[in-house]
Amino acid sequence: MKDLIEAIVKAIVDHPDDVRVNEVSGEMTTIIELRVAPSDMGKVIGRQGRTAKAIRTILNAAGMRSNRRMEFEIVNVNE
Repeated sequence: MKDLIEAIVKAIVDHPDDVRVNEVSGEMTTIIELRVAPSDMGKVIGRQGRTAKAIRTILNAAGMRSNRRMEFEIVNVNE
């Protein structure tokens, strides 16, 4: 999942070198943490959150196949 999200996000941002994806697995939940440059935050979120929602939909579909709950968080590189 981590590689898929990274490939999708790198294709839409202006600074693909600043994209970092971290995957934290728990017992029943996996958190995908995405770090992008501050100038790319709008591109990853999309208009009215459509791009982020689409990424969450992909993660939820994958999570259903593996009986896991998937969470997606977007964080600035500077944080």
